[in-house]
Amino acid sequence: MTDDENCGVMAQEIELKLELTRDAANAIAVSDVLANAPKISQQCSIYFDTPESRLAKAGLSLRIRESGGKRVQTIKSDRGNAAGLFTRTERERTVQDDTPVLDDATLISPVLQDCADLIAPVFEVQIERRTWTLNEHDAEIELVLDRGEVIAGERRSPICELELELKHGPPTALFAIARRLAAVAPVRIGVLTKAERGYRLAGPVMKAVTAAPILISNEMSSAQAFQHIVQSCLRHFRLNEPLICGDDRAAALHQARVALRRLGSAFAVFKADIDHRGAGLADEVRWLASELGDARNLDVLIERTKPGSLQDQLAAARNRAYDRVAVILALPRARLLFLDLTEWVTTGGGLSATGNGAANDRPLQECAEAALTRFRRKVSRRKHLANATDETRHEIRKTAKKLRYTAEFFAALFKTPRQSRRYKRFLAALETLQDRLGALNDLATAKSMLETLCLAGNRHAAKVSGKGRRKRLLRLAAVAHKDWVGTKQFW
Repeated sequence: MTDDENCGVMAQEIELKLELTRDAANAIAVSDVLANAPKISQQCSIYFDTPESRLAKAGLSLRIRESGGKRVQTIKSDRGNAAGLFTRTERERTVQDDTPVLDDATLISPVLQDCADLIAPVFEVQIERRTWTLNEHDAEIELVLDRGEVIAGERRSPICELELELKHGPPTALFAIARRLAAVAPVRIGVLTKAERGYRLAGPVMKAVTAAPILISNEMSSAQAFQHIVQSCLRHFRLNEPLICGDDRAAALHQARVALRRLGSAFAVFKADIDHRGAGLADEVRWLASELGDARNLDVLIERTKPGSLQDQLAAARNRAYDRVAVILALPRARLLFLDLTEWVTTGGGLSATGNGAANDRPLQECAEAALTRFRRKVSRRKHLANATDETRHEIRKTAKKLRYTAEFFAALFKTPRQSRRYKRFLAALETLQDRLGALNDLATAKSMLETLCLAGNRHAAKVSGKGRRKRLLRLAAVAHKDWVGTKQFW
């Protein structure tokens, strides 16, 4: 990129980010996919912000990168919900030293306002970068392999990632090369920029990540909104996936499953407009969610078990379940699912690929109202919960979850004062109903899990499986359902 000494050059980059281990990076670096010798450089990047992180909160990053005796200042603007494929606006300019140049031509002057003098280094990124230029049909792609670390005070975190930047040509070329790389060694879709890694390292120790708000507007087509929702769900999952093997594994696994359930709900909302490939991907999402179920069920069961022989046996079973989760997540089927989803939803697939173009022609609010009404009707018509089977109540609970997630997806479309008040009441009543149905489902699941593990004969099993609580919970669920049915819809 050519730099302008006065104001810099504005550009847009389209980049596919992949995460991998150092062993995988070594295998890829010597593979036939990267046959030519790379260009190697050492880079040190200093990232700047105010003490209150004004830039980060505004979706901006400011860095000065030194490489080969040359310093380049870069300001990037991120969308904030990218997963794998990043489309970012950036402005670059050469600078003389490690002091940022903050004039009126930069993107950040309106954000900083009177705080420009508070800008200071927050963290550094030190990497060895290996760069290849690849040609894929009519596309030219710059592939870089970065290995190094992020440094924030006394804390350090390793980096090992691939970035495929599209210089020209169709974005599908990025995914074609990514699949060839995945055939050589395990890679996963990346969701964190280096700036985000640094801010996370500089902040509190990372715990399980909850879903971020879905920011959509009526100016979007249904296809655009669907893409936005799917990418947010993918990011939610990938942020939690690495934590599943850590100290916060129970919460991380729960949030990973929530991400998959939300993703499944998005597919259900737009079901009529999804193409054949999308339907297959939806099936794969359901498969992965179900594979994580046993570990989550055991987490819940152990929480309700007092210390003793039963808890010890359940803990051993849970360890085995988590070992299996690690195996599942490492399978090519699981890893490539997120690459497939990212390609499908960002490169012309998704709703825009349907034959009649309905997803783009239909107003987004109309689509939202239709989905909300459909899910509400399904939950409302089940009026006799106490007489229903466990399976029927479980189906009601799943539909209630879809309704809740759909309401959260489209909340930004219903912002009048009356709609906001109704939204809060509607969601509060729906969450109470979910909790009541969830407690009943936990009883049924506990009984099934104990029988499967041959622990139903343990003297504490009856209490754990909820003997004596069922009637009360059924009554509470029926009351919650009646209260929720009585709430007014917000759309």
